[in-house]
Amino acid sequence: MSYLEVRNLTKCFGDFTALRDVSLDVAEGEFVCFLGPSGCGKTTLLRAIAGLEPQSSGTIRQKGRDVSSLPPAQRDFGIVFQSYALFPNLTVADNVGYGLASRRRKRAEIAARVTELLSLVGMPDAGVKYPAQLSGGQQQRVALARALATSPGLLLLDEPLSALDARVRVRLRHEIKTLQRRLGVTTIMVTHDQEEALTMADRIVVMNHGVIEQVGTPQDIYRAPATAFVADFVGAMNFLDGTLEAPDRVRIGSVSLACQAQDGLKQGAGVRLCIRPEDVRVRDLPVGAANRLTVKVKELDFVGAFCRASLEAGDIALMADFSSNLIRDLGVTMGGTLDVALPPDRLRIFAA
Repeated sequence: MSYLEVRNLTKCFGDFTALRDVSLDVAEGEFVCFLGPSGCGKTTLLRAIAGLEPQSSGTIRQKGRDVSSLPPAQRDFGIVFQSYALFPNLTVADNVGYGLASRRRKRAEIAARVTELLSLVGMPDAGVKYPAQLSGGQQQRVALARALATSPGLLLLDEPLSALDARVRVRLRHEIKTLQRRLGVTTIMVTHDQEEALTMADRIVVMNHGVIEQVGTPQDIYRAPATAFVADFVGAMNFLDGTLEAPDRVRIGSVSLACQAQDGLKQGAGVRLCIRPEDVRVRDLPVGAANRLTVKVKELDFVGAFCRASLEAGDIALMADFSSNLIRDLGVTMGGTLDVALPPDRLRIFAA
């Protein structure tokens, strides 16, 4: 049985439908990310699970208990907001222990739990400080400790790292994931940052226009996108418009490319073919390599660990990511030509 079950959830704001018939299962101890662009419904779904935004229809069950109509105070969760929402007039210790104090726990029990949690988030000596005396990363740790103070069964994170600078975000990603694994708490995080989702989540829920486009592991989402939207939103992707001329061939202009056999698409149908820039093959191409093309290197952009090349071959224009070693070994230069191959098993085909 799933720890969290969302069934046929719909949320309307007047004439606008923010969530449309959303169903989802989350296993106990799982780290799930809701990923999507602004306005896709991911935060609305999180708030509906918390009871902060009551759904228009549908049900939510947590550990077999129907919480669909319960107020937030009667649901078993801790939440960390994007703005941290720490009380500025309370010390760090009082902020962390606020939920326990409101439940009238004994003072000694609160003090022991606060000490435990501040050590857990790497701030054992910060209890006497106030939020204004802390950096953004430290405030985020305090907000996380406060959310965990009551030992909730579900931890909800609403874009918790978006207000931090890049280096702090990378460090806190690792810390939050390590802490979640150690505690085994079921966690749902909302983010629009695909890198955060790919590095932190056990499963990713990709959302768009109030519906779920795909649910899967980071590897599934990246390697086998179920829709053109997912392919475009997660990672860099080349899109080429063409026609399905046979179940296993796509024509793009004057070029015919081999692909894996397509089910559900009719011969002659317009299609969108896509391939990741890193999947364009260059080294050790056999003479009869499938989809071998001679391309012209139009642009070379240095991106640190690799170079992104803009390539053209007749009606085909695409990006490819080449390592610095490959650029040096093959003498790739802007304006030069190069033989590449588009492996059929790396091509994804979607209806136009």
